[in-house]
Amino acid sequence: MTQPAILDQIAQTTLYWEDLTPGMTYSTSSRTITEADVAAFAALTGDFNKVHVDAEYAKGTIFGQRIAHGMLVAAFMAGLTSRSIPNQFFEGSLFSVLENRLKFPKPTFIGDTIRVDIEVTEQKPTSRPDRGIVSFLRKAVNQRGEVVAEMAATCLFKRRTQGEAQ
Repeated sequence: MTQPAILDQIAQTTLYWEDLTPGMTYSTSSRTITEADVAAFAALTGDFNKVHVDAEYAKGTIFGQRIAHGMLVAAFMAGLTSRSIPNQFFEGSLFSVLENRLKFPKPTFIGDTIRVDIEVTEQKPTSRPDRGIVSFLRKAVNQRGEVVAEMAATCLFKRRTQGEAQ
């Protein structure tokens, strides 16, 4: 069975610095944070803070229940973003993530479902003509519409050369 030509064309698409303009927005699919996720993250990192793993203890905190590790939420944000379109089209054009800054304005609870809303916030050239800087603001939004995490990312992208079609 052969693939339609359009699928071949899409599979070869690359987004470059020029394609990522300020104001561009997109959203990822969603993912539910489970008790198993929190337990596995605690085991992998050694972060067994009671607010994450002890339900009785967490009841007495300002949250009233267990919360997911902030870095677990950040890791899921990275995973959801990397699987999304247009991020799948960065293959071959994203040189490096230069910086990530994180904020956690609200807690993420076990059972919350998050998606990531992404906005291109800045695009600027560098002194080298083959690359440029793109900044993104990623917001993890739960099922209640609350922003539970923000990640400001600065990335180095390849610029399109004369031989690379638009």
